[in-house]
Amino acid sequence: MAKVVTYLEMNNADDLRPGKVVPELLLRRVDGGLPLVRTTVAQVGSPYGWRSASRTTDEWREMLRCHPLRQYWFITLRDETVGIAAVEPQPGGDVEITAFGLLPAHVGRGLGGHALTLTIRQAWDSAAVESPAVRRVWLHTCSFDHPNALRNYQRRGLTVYRTEVEAE
Repeated sequence: MAKVVTYLEMNNADDLRPGKVVPELLLRRVDGGLPLVRTTVAQVGSPYGWRSASRTTDEWREMLRCHPLRQYWFITLRDETVGIAAVEPQPGGDVEITAFGLLPAHVGRGLGGHALTLTIRQAWDSAAVESPAVRRVWLHTCSFDHPNALRNYQRRGLTVYRTEVEAE
């Protein structure tokens, strides 16, 4: 089955359309080298076939070495981890949201819109690389991700700028 990859972007922080606020839902920055980060990414991404969900410990270490600016954030609700987000500043003022998702037990509970709002805000607040300020936040999703992912991204104000079809 073909996989459709959709690339989305936001070119102005004022374009963010916040999701419904969920009190006590927060982002908490964590060290990407912690085993719990890798485990959480695997739990979030496994149902959707994320490559990062199946990385070995050595592959994870190598990925961290190759991406020293990537920041990991636990999405927490009343101090319980309910998901993961990762943002990575890139040259020229771009910031990529490289991972975003909720743990399976927390999907469908109305947390995704606010969690994504917090993640996009964090991306805009990241330090720009080789640029005076962040100029664009972007991410990609695919047809294997959660069925509501693309809709959530668009509802928050991200717009599609490219679509690719990859044969499996």
